Parts: sequence; C-alpha cells; structure tokens
Amino acid sequence: MFDRTRLKTKPLRMRKNRVRIGETAINPDAPAAPLPDRGAEDGVRQLADGIRAARNNGAPRILAFGAHAIKNGLGPLLIRLIEEAWISALATNGAGIIHDWELAYIGETSEDVRTNIALGEFGLWEETGKYLNLALNLGAWRGLGYGESVGAMTAQNGLDIPSECELLSAIEENLVSAPEKSAAACDLLEVVRQFELEPGKLHIKHRHVDHGVQAAAFRLGIAYTGHPMFGHDIIYTHPMSIGSAIGRTAERDFLQFAAAIAEIESGVYLSVGSAVMSPMIFEKSFSMATNIAVQDGKLIRDHRIFVVDLTPSSWNWQRDGEPPADDAAYYLRFLKTFSRMGGHMQYVPGDNRLILPRLYHLLKREER
Repeated sequence: MFDRTRLKTKPLRMRKNRVRIGETAINPDAPAAPLPDRGAEDGVRQLADGIRAARNNGAPRILAFGAHAIKNGLGPLLIRLIEEAWISALATNGAGIIHDWELAYIGETSEDVRTNIALGEFGLWEETGKYLNLALNLGAWRGLGYGESVGAMTAQNGLDIPSECELLSAIEENLVSAPEKSAAACDLLEVVRQFELEPGKLHIKHRHVDHGVQAAAFRLGIAYTGHPMFGHDIIYTHPMSIGSAIGRTAERDFLQFAAAIAEIESGVYLSVGSAVMSPMIFEKSFSMATNIAVQDGKLIRDHRIFVVDLTPSSWNWQRDGEPPADDAAYYLRFLKTFSRMGGHMQYVPGDNRLILPRLYHLLKREER
C-alpha cells in the first residue's frame, strides 16, 4: 500500500487560496437580488411556504448542500437559517466539512488545484489533515458523528487529548461489554503514540469561528451531518487518517440523517447543488424509513422535495414524470432519483447565491 508517512506536508499559511471570507461572505441582512426568471421566483416562494408550514407543524426542514454553498459565501446565511429555526438539520459532503472548517480556522479556503497538483502539493496541508483527522479520531472514541466532531473542535477552539493510561483502561473495560468502544480506543491509542501527542487540551485557535456553520450547529444542538466518501477528500492523504474512525463517525451521521428522513412526513427536504451525495443518502434513508413505516401499516407520502442546481432543465418533471432513457435528462441523477421518492418534487434552477438569500428574505418578510 502507499506509504503516507513519506509525504511532506506544508503549513496551511503557505497556501494561496481563492476564497476569502471578506470577499465572498453574504450578509443575510442585505437586500436579496431579484431572481432572473419568473419560474425560479415561483419555485422559491413555494419553498418558503413549505418551510413555514413545516416549521409550524413541527415537521423536519432538512437542507443538504454541496461544498460550493460554503465556498460561495453562504455560511452566514446557513447559520441564520438554523438560528431562527427555519432549517432543523444540515447535511453536506466531506468537502463541505473541510471548506467550512478552513474558513472558520483561517478565513480562507480553496486552493488552485491545477497549479498545486503539478507541484505535488495539492491537499497536502498540515493543519487541515492533522486537526480534522484528529477530531474524527477523538470523535469516534467519544461516540460523536462526523460533522459533530469537527463542529465541537471548532466551537471549543481545540481538542482534549486523553492519556495513554486512560485509553488503555477504556480498551480493557469495554473489551467484552462494548467491543466497538474498545476498538475505537485502540485506534486513538495508535494515533497518540505514533504522533507523540501530549495529554490535555490541544488549543486550536479558530480566528473566524463566527463563520463556522459546524460550530454554530454544535452550539445550537442542531444536526450537521457529514457524508464523506473514501478517497474523495484531501484529509485522507494525511498519515493521521484512520479509516475505522472515519467509518464510525460517518456511519453515525448517516443513521442520524436517516432518523430525520423517517420523520419527513409533512416536512421539507431542500437539496442545493449536491448532484451525488444528497440524492444517494436520501434514497437509502427513505427506503429504510418506508420499510419501517410499511411494517406499521403507514406510508410516507406528504413530503416536499426542492432541488436547486445551476443545470438548466429541459424536462418538466412535475408534469411529465421521469423521462425515457434516450433523453439526456434521464441521466441527471439529482433529479431522477428525487423524482422517484414520492411526495412532491420541484426543481428550482438557479445560482445558490441568488436562491438562498431570496428564500431567507421571503421567510423573514412573511413572518412579520
């Protein structure tokens, strides 16, 4: 196997970034720009109505998004949406976790891939690899989820490192009654020894913690689930990356997400710019939820799914259903999958930097 210990990483401060908070962050209180067409405006109005009704009924309002929502400066708006309880749960992919953390840590993110891949530097940044993996290793031992582990580190400006004695005791005490806890302690013990980590508080100053969506979710007790895929994210290049820790935290997040989907009746699911992760985790979660519902003699059918993406729509999914396999629209996974998930699915094409501020503006205006 590839020996990651031979890799040379560089300090994150040496990386040139393309995204900076001061240049991209959207002010939720600024006037929302008008949407370019009437169809998008109608779609956002229906979305706002759906979220408002779901909140009034105590039903879930789940927002799943890709990493570009973070890179596009929407973090402050996402924070406002959960602070004011318009959104009850957030979900993103591994890249969304990373970009959100880097913005909270240094106020910048998004390197030049073309330039850095040629230099053998792409993704090989010490703090991102070390701190995120360490947060996940600790989170796996403490029974936290993927997003929760990173959110806790960010909100608390550091990590509490256990001693070897504490971990050895945990291994012995849980070996028979709770072997998974024992195994997680073994994994963390390996990291503590290999990297000679001193027990106690490891202080990690996040200079822009108020921009961290994960930190805000942790502070508010809101689910922020991470749904990574092995090999997709730069943190897997770091030798501190332990696959079992990633698996434990990510599995916990998937099951937490599935539990929210199981309550989606009368609720709203909003998928923004995630062409693969969001439809895939929804599909599996909805299948599990329906399996249990059918056993109880119930159905899940009064839910609304709104999909936001830049791709122009050449097919009327609401009117005509699923297109035939010889139509290019059939291969738009983020629409085809959601069209099969029952309830009401609506596509709102447009830039998330326009759609989400307009949505928040409508929610606030109608609340007054």
